Amino acid sequence: MIKRLAVLFIPCLLMAQEPAPTPPPTGGGNGGGNGGGVTAPNPGGGNTTSPFPGRTTPGQNPNDRSQFPEMGPRPIFISGKVMMDDGTAPTEQVVIERVCNGSPRPEGYTDSKGNFSFELGRNQATMVDASYSNTEDNGFGGLGGRSSGSQNRSPGSGPQITERDLMGCEIRATLAGYRSDVISLSGRKTLDNPSIGTIILHRRANVEGFTSSATSLLAPKDARKSYEKAAKLAKSKKMPEAQKEYESAVALYPKYAAAWYELGLIHERENHAPQAAEAYGKAMEADAKFIKPYLQMAGLYARENKWQEVAETTKMAIKLNPYDFPGAYFYHSVAQVNLHDFEAAEKAAREGMKMDSQNRIPKLAHVLGVALAQKQDFSGAAENMKLYLKLVPNAPDAETVKKQLAEIEGNASQASAAKPAQP
Repeated sequence: MIKRLAVLFIPCLLMAQEPAPTPPPTGGGNGGGNGGGVTAPNPGGGNTTSPFPGRTTPGQNPNDRSQFPEMGPRPIFISGKVMMDDGTAPTEQVVIERVCNGSPRPEGYTDSKGNFSFELGRNQATMVDASYSNTEDNGFGGLGGRSSGSQNRSPGSGPQITERDLMGCEIRATLAGYRSDVISLSGRKTLDNPSIGTIILHRRANVEGFTSSATSLLAPKDARKSYEKAAKLAKSKKMPEAQKEYESAVALYPKYAAAWYELGLIHERENHAPQAAEAYGKAMEADAKFIKPYLQMAGLYARENKWQEVAETTKMAIKLNPYDFPGAYFYHSVAQVNLHDFEAAEKAAREGMKMDSQNRIPKLAHVLGVALAQKQDFSGAAENMKLYLKLVPNAPDAETVKKQLAEIEGNASQASAAKPAQP
């Protein structure tokens, strides 16, 4: 008799993570490095060392670059500005990505006026962004699972970029609900003017939900000052002081959705779930198209096993913006599995995986495997379980997933044995 797969779902929060580093193209560097080739024998013998850098002595091989001091790669800086297609500056920080041969990597972010400036390859993008999922998972509900050391890198620890590394690379801005102009980096030299000009963000059609709130533009001066002061305090890890400033901002301007959201994040970090839920609710009430609080509310509901609420919240988020949030599809698929709607769970997981081309949320493969196993598609279930283990072989739940995989393969063998032999 074929058993249904028993799965324990352990919810966790939608957390901010950092992507695994994109390996540089092979063959990069300074023309092969020092002493990397085979030098011709010295026909003259004797001493080949010159006391004068840049000169050769008789018998010295002029192609032996190890005899000369050589400068290392120089840093490559870029700067520029991001503007919306209506000529205004973004109302929130925008991530600047370097995309090389289709692989995106965050490099930095804009300031309050839309300007950016950074050294390529030093990874100054320390922003909280659920699209870069790489957190360790504490059970089935997690978004990440990668256990490489990359998630613990500090800003500025990335590899230095050379001119050759920039072949096939572009720079773009990333903001949910918008399409970015791209600027080619191919052929850029270390001594070039760092300015790459202005990147324009164009609003996508059929998108209603955004990561910025329109109510921020209407905030009175004093409320905006409190919000900006709170943001600086939060960046300095002075959370109690930041909380007071956010509370001041929403007291001055109750429709300040962004301030309510940030206040919710502080409560959530302090494990004050009721206060966090109240703040997120206020944010959604102030601006129903501000998508960030929907995702956080889904995480809070999942903690409490309120799967119907998770499904409804993520359904609304997906309706507002079906293009930019694979995490919403992940939570929706987990909720549908728990509600035993495996068709809906499969559909949501597949949509999320299609959107998540860089596998930033590898748990999507796991939940898809579970949904397919419940539908008796053991071949598809095993394929996706194996994919998850391949993407994150050292995931904290790897042993649990291996046991699930063994159970799935056992059920597949039983199903195969039960089939009548072909004539």
